[in-house]
Order: sequence, then structure tokens, then C-alpha cells
Amino acid sequence: MMALARERKKEEIMQRPDPSEYHEYYQRYVTKVPDGDIIGLLQAEIERTLALLRRIPAALADYRYAPDKWSIKEVVGHVIDSERTFAHRALCFARKDPARLPSFEEEQYAQFSNAGQRSLKDLMEELECVRKSHLALFRSFDEEMGTRRGVASEREFSVRALPYIIVGHEIHHREILAERYLAAVLESRV
Repeated sequence: MMALARERKKEEIMQRPDPSEYHEYYQRYVTKVPDGDIIGLLQAEIERTLALLRRIPAALADYRYAPDKWSIKEVVGHVIDSERTFAHRALCFARKDPARLPSFEEEQYAQFSNAGQRSLKDLMEELECVRKSHLALFRSFDEEMGTRRGVASEREFSVRALPYIIVGHEIHHREILAERYLAAVLESRV
């Protein structure tokens, strides 16, 4: 009975956030997240992303669908950096850190990430490790922590909005990889 009550509380703290719990820019990510337990979705979506990435031959990992776009490896590096940034925000807000967190300059991070010099396999292993760590973090939050808020990029976010942003951002980039990168690669090989 007590375990069932704890499980219900876990579902309540990680319920879909209200739009007032994040900046409107992130609505495009949050709406991509299917209904369900966000912890389960964090696990299921990383498995989908890794399955897609495993289909990419190493020889194509540097492919760009346009000259000014990131390579496949750089997209994966961006997803890793973004997830770390969003999870760090959740940790700070859950711990009631009063600091206003800086913005995340994705182009600068990508430029200096060194993702292009690494193997796709190495990046995939890092992505999987990062997600496992964040699964443990989000599982550790209680109901009150999920509703705490903080400021990042001059915008207010709740703790529970951040795993939704992580998953939605991942889905967004997986869709881009499938539609703009892999579709073009598969067409060129026919």
C-alpha cells in the first residue's frame, strides 16, 4: 500500500507541465512528448534514438545535408550538451539554488565540442551514459522538488518541465536525423 502511494506521487511530480512552467519557445519540444510517465519516456526515447543511430554506417557519420548544417556526429554532440544543460538546470532548481543560470549558446558549444573528431560509437556511448545519469536524477526528486522553479536564460522553468524539454528536444533532433540526414543518405545509395 505504501509503495503504491509512493508510485502515485512519482507520477504526480512528473506530470506534463503547464505552459506557465517554461518559456513558450520550448512548447515545440514539450508538445512532441507523448502522454505517459516521463521517466519511462526518457528510457524509451533514448532507446529509439540509439536504434536510429546504430543504423548509420561510421563512414557516413560526418555527413551534412547542407554545407552550413551540423554533421550527424555534431547533432549527437548537441543533444548530449543540451541534455546536460537542461538536467543541470533541474538539479539547481531542485536544490533551491538562487542563482540565475546563463543561457546556452548552442552554436558556440557545437563549435568547441570536438564532436566532429570523435567516433559516432563513442558519442552514442556518452549519450547513453548521460541519460542513465539523468534518469537517476529525475527519479530522486520528490513531489515538492518537481514544482520548484528557477531562472535560466532570463526565463522561469519548473523542475518537472525540464525532463519534458529533454525528451522533446531529443525527439525533435531524431526526426531531423531521420528526415534530413538519413533520407538523403539512403536516396544517394540507391
